[in-house]
Amino acid sequence: MDFNIFMHDVVDKARTEIASSGYEQLTTPEAVDEAFARKGTTLVMVNSVCGCAGGIARPAAANAIHYDKRPNYLVTVFAGQDKEATARAREYFEGYPPSSPSFALLKDGKIVEMVQRSEIEGSEPVAVVNRLQQLFEEHCEEV
Repeated sequence: MDFNIFMHDVVDKARTEIASSGYEQLTTPEAVDEAFARKGTTLVMVNSVCGCAGGIARPAAANAIHYDKRPNYLVTVFAGQDKEATARAREYFEGYPPSSPSFALLKDGKIVEMVQRSEIEGSEPVAVVNRLQQLFEEHCEEV
């Protein structure tokens, strides 16, 4: 099998999986700026093709949002794929090193907190769901 075709399939599956959970895909720096300019809370999922993204982060992203309090907006950038969009998003994550997969919670375009790869890799998806819901409880409003 051609490696490029294989990777294209993996990327497509990862994009479809997160989009079907309700996350808006931001593929350009301009789209990132527009999304982050919105008032309210925004959960950013920094997607990737690694195993912990597919086995832990994307399932956690899909399940964490079924909670009484949740962000106003759900968005995603794809590390290694939409490089310029991801780089722009990371400019907003002041004080945090690049990490993928990861989650960033923004309020009015400012970083509130991040859940980095080190908190995702090796964890059970439910632990990441609980961590995200803890952030929602602290910073988001009831839906």
